[in-house]
Amino acid sequence: MSFKKLHAAILEQLAQLQITTPTPFQTESIPIIKSGANLYCVAPKDSGKTTTLIITTMQKLKCKESGNAPRAVVLVENKEIAMELYEAFLFYTKNTSLRVYVGYEELHNDVQKSEIAMGVDILISTPKSMNKLFLTNGVSIADLKILSIDDAGFLTQKSSYEAIMSITQSIQKCQYVLYAEKMHPLLKRFEDYFMGYFKVVSNEN
Repeated sequence: MSFKKLHAAILEQLAQLQITTPTPFQTESIPIIKSGANLYCVAPKDSGKTTTLIITTMQKLKCKESGNAPRAVVLVENKEIAMELYEAFLFYTKNTSLRVYVGYEELHNDVQKSEIAMGVDILISTPKSMNKLFLTNGVSIADLKILSIDDAGFLTQKSSYEAIMSITQSIQKCQYVLYAEKMHPLLKRFEDYFMGYFKVVSNEN
């Protein structure tokens, strides 16, 4: 597989980074994500998981803004990772109309609610911050197409696990993609809740 079947705006940014050939993990995972299936992506560090997350999210949203409510949600462990991913998304989306927003626990919930209401396509957040938005009607999920979790191993922490369970119970229908370095038994348990009809891409060491 090559990157040729991706949106031109994505290919342009990949070319700037001199990324021309997908990794083995990307060759296997990208077509499955594009198909709309729920997917566990298990691969070691530097396999291309974060790049895969970004470009498949953009591809899913056709690289253009639509409506006001988030159509993609990306959950991460903490503020630092959220900001790193936000900067990466800004690079890839700069030649598109996609609107990216980042939220985290340290940012007041009312501030997040008012800023999200102005219109967001891709929402990056922590599970606890996202759950608080849900509980206070701070974000609409009516248009949600895909929810991705970056380095999902942190969901083994009790508070994050409880938050993701609460969030997914509120979502009627969307695609879920979990990225992790190892398939922790706790992550496997999600198949009984929201990872229905899932597939697995595993390049685990």
